[in-house]
Amino acid sequence: MQLNVQKSVRIPDPARITLFQKCPELGPKILFFSGGSALKKLCQELIHYTHNSIHIITPFDSGGSSAPLRIAFGMPAVGDIRNRLMALADQTFQGNPEVYDLFAHRLPKQANPQELHRMMEAIVSGNHSLISRIAHPMRKIIRHHINVFYRNMPESFDLKGASIGNLVLTGGYLSYDLHLDPVIYIYSKLVQVRGTVRPVVNTPLHMAAELQTGEMVLGQHRITGKDCPTLGAKIKDIYLTSTLNQFDPVNVSIREKMAILIREADVICFPMGSFFSSLAVNMLPQGVGRAISQNPCPKIFIPNMGTDPELLGYSIMDQIEVLLKYLLKDCADIPSAHDIITYILIDKSRMDYPNTSEIDNLDKKGIQILGMDLVHAEDGSIIDEKKLVPILLSLA
Repeated sequence: MQLNVQKSVRIPDPARITLFQKCPELGPKILFFSGGSALKKLCQELIHYTHNSIHIITPFDSGGSSAPLRIAFGMPAVGDIRNRLMALADQTFQGNPEVYDLFAHRLPKQANPQELHRMMEAIVSGNHSLISRIAHPMRKIIRHHINVFYRNMPESFDLKGASIGNLVLTGGYLSYDLHLDPVIYIYSKLVQVRGTVRPVVNTPLHMAAELQTGEMVLGQHRITGKDCPTLGAKIKDIYLTSTLNQFDPVNVSIREKMAILIREADVICFPMGSFFSSLAVNMLPQGVGRAISQNPCPKIFIPNMGTDPELLGYSIMDQIEVLLKYLLKDCADIPSAHDIITYILIDKSRMDYPNTSEIDNLDKKGIQILGMDLVHAEDGSIIDEKKLVPILLSLA
């Protein structure tokens, strides 16, 4: 028998936080939809309280060091997955700092091809200092996967600026018949990742954005405003496309084991970060909204405090409507907005704090605003992970 029980909670709840800190292996399953590095510090703080957090990561990045790998092997992006694995790794575990250093290392952009190949050969052979100081069996597994990548690397592949961690994960992906889950599982065990990390889908797709001007922008790297100039118009809609060469919209569904992770979470968090390319794009695969609506747990949206180039022309209320649009259309029996988002967590000092009429509108939808002290004392544009983590734990 399964019962849905409503309860009152204290936020933050010192007793619950102390309990989780004493037994993080029994901590709550807080699920995050995200990508990129916006949650790095939060994850490093969170693992002191729970080893059961769940991280659903976008694999659609088309820029940076992920781009040549995706072109060469027709694979999902692994850069954000690598970042999250390392952020959740237990740095006190013997050998983990050395693995972290290797995975974070990038080949120099200024080196010529001959120098880059010599560096790669030193890593493959185990003679490079970054690999030689890693203990067995981790060293053997990493060397095997980097060797698989190196053997399958196209002659034209540009190694300049390549992330060694991405190359290792790519080698694992190739070793396991183009599946990401096995290699994520292996490295999660090797470096004692204190949580579960999964791509929202394993299909190698790309992100597309339709602007209010009618222009279609293909590729996440062109949307974020990081590798390319910021968009000059408001984003009207986003899609998944099969290729960067032309707009070819596709529908993709999450697997049942992903739906189970979502349905069994204790808290679902739509966190800060690049709104469209890290958060909203995770809502596009079919089954995400349905699984969220079937889970009666608290669901909390945390808007950005700083400037997000993707949010030109968007208020907090607009962002909420975007999330509801993508998630509600996935549900056969249309649930209420409350079944998708229960709380909006924002800093009480925000200049764009919702006004009275907006709050009334949210109340009608069953969505409650939590105005809390969230930001760093030194920088009001950054959410303080030491303030945020206790709030999330208290909701569990």
